[in-house]
Amino acid sequence: MPDPKTPEMAISARNLTLTLGSSAAPVDILRGIDLDIAHGEVTALLGPSGSGKSSLMAVLSGLERASGGTLTVAGADFANLNEDGLAAARRGRIGIVLQAFHLLPTMTAAENVATPMELAGSTDAGPRSVAELEAVGLGHRIGHYPTQLSGGEQQRVAIARATAPRPQLIFADEPTGNLDVSTGEEIVELLFTRRAETGATLLIITHDPALAEKCDRVLTMADGVIVSDTSGVAAPIAVAAE
Repeated sequence: MPDPKTPEMAISARNLTLTLGSSAAPVDILRGIDLDIAHGEVTALLGPSGSGKSSLMAVLSGLERASGGTLTVAGADFANLNEDGLAAARRGRIGIVLQAFHLLPTMTAAENVATPMELAGSTDAGPRSVAELEAVGLGHRIGHYPTQLSGGEQQRVAIARATAPRPQLIFADEPTGNLDVSTGEEIVELLFTRRAETGATLLIITHDPALAEKCDRVLTMADGVIVSDTSGVAAPIAVAAE
């Protein structure tokens, strides 16, 4: 395993734990995770329901605070930050794509992409949101609302929102879970292409072995620990020239 102190590490965790519930009835969700992920690496996270996959992603992405251990993400000490500190640390560093899209229904596609950048203080959020939507094939949909978009189009907006700030890391939790097979394949291709074009590190939670095989690395979880760590087949993904 690479030295976690080297600058190649996008994520470095040691004895990472997450315990939920009351002190009288604690539930151990993560039970001592040791993990290094290099910058630019594409990693799949597999495991049955209840294995801790989504909880691990939530901790690594700063959506949930770890109960113990050490965690450095994109150079920030996530283990010692409070909720406000984690929110600030996520800003600009991390993009997130979820199964349920989570677009704001009262905002257009362009506004959904621009708003997080505006909240982060970006002065060119509008033009950047349009450019990012054009990059995911939605230049003709920038003024449409989520209810006017198909599921695949909504997930394209979510990908644009995640990649527009040029984050160092992108986390995707079952990004094709609400899509049909054909649309899901298109979304996977797009996600991999945009990741390659931006140089981000990508961590994907999936139940799909075919998707896992496209990744550089496959982690499998069970009962709150990583039980296997292998290289994927790394099928080539075509990258469009800019």
